[in-house]
Amino acid sequence: MTPLVSLVITTKNEEKNVPNVMRSIEAQSYSNIETILVDNGSEDKTKELAKQLGAKVYNKGPERSAQRNYGMIEKSSGRYVMFIDCDMILTPKLIENCAKMMEGGKYVALHIPEIVLGSKFWSRVRRFERTFYDGTVIDGARFFRKDKFVKARGFDESMSGPEDWDIDKKMKKLGKIGLLKSADDTAKWSMKKFVQVRGINPEKYGSAIYHNEAEFNLQKYLDKKGYYATSFDGYIKKWGENDTDIKKQLGLRYRFFGVFLENGKWLRLFAHPTLTFGMLYLRFMVGIRFLRRKKGGDVDNPYEKNRKILK
Repeated sequence: MTPLVSLVITTKNEEKNVPNVMRSIEAQSYSNIETILVDNGSEDKTKELAKQLGAKVYNKGPERSAQRNYGMIEKSSGRYVMFIDCDMILTPKLIENCAKMMEGGKYVALHIPEIVLGSKFWSRVRRFERTFYDGTVIDGARFFRKDKFVKARGFDESMSGPEDWDIDKKMKKLGKIGLLKSADDTAKWSMKKFVQVRGINPEKYGSAIYHNEAEFNLQKYLDKKGYYATSFDGYIKKWGENDTDIKKQLGLRYRFFGVFLENGKWLRLFAHPTLTFGMLYLRFMVGIRFLRRKKGGDVDNPYEKNRKILK
């Protein structure tokens, strides 16, 4: 018998995305799935739509870490637990391939390739950038052995942003995190056209999560990154400024250069010079935002007390 997989979706006012994510779950080749939606006070029809489409719906706040822990630890029944956002689309064999890889017993968690949808230039830049992060310390696991996730005590609920990096570090103490690399059959996929009109031919990719964000908005992107940066000090304090992963995640050398050059990835930069320029511009703007988080332009450097990390 195939093991149960508990899929946890965290939401707040996501009625426009609920039908699509649920369609992608319904289209999975793997049938032994329970879908758990943990909502944080939606004022639209998010919960009603989710219930109609077969999800178990619960209420929890105040942040996504608490929502994920509630669904993945307290409400799930599966041998494996996975979390996604409501604006994500799963390729049809994704959960099947994750379960097969985990059943081998080699891994405690998996990184899953994530592909940003969107046909405009900056969305293509973000999609290009995201491909460099798969399986690196910039990535974050999404599919877990539940017993190991519970042993790690789930996400750190004091963080909003680096909690994905934090759970990876805790899981690595319990075993190995793998990167899913599996073929997927999207030729007759019910959501193929949905993905195609958003700039992607899914037949060129394997199993992946498609991130159906709105077309790229620089201000919103920088605001989000600035908000995440508010938890960096706590993350650094928890693991120490000399931690190898932290030096890569928050250091200029790896974030601006190393992650794009390692393992032959530098060849992609020369193959797509325009996207490369756009990507480096975004990295630069994010760096500036981290240095100037306070309104009014006051410098508020989350790394000020940890300058060694940037060297």
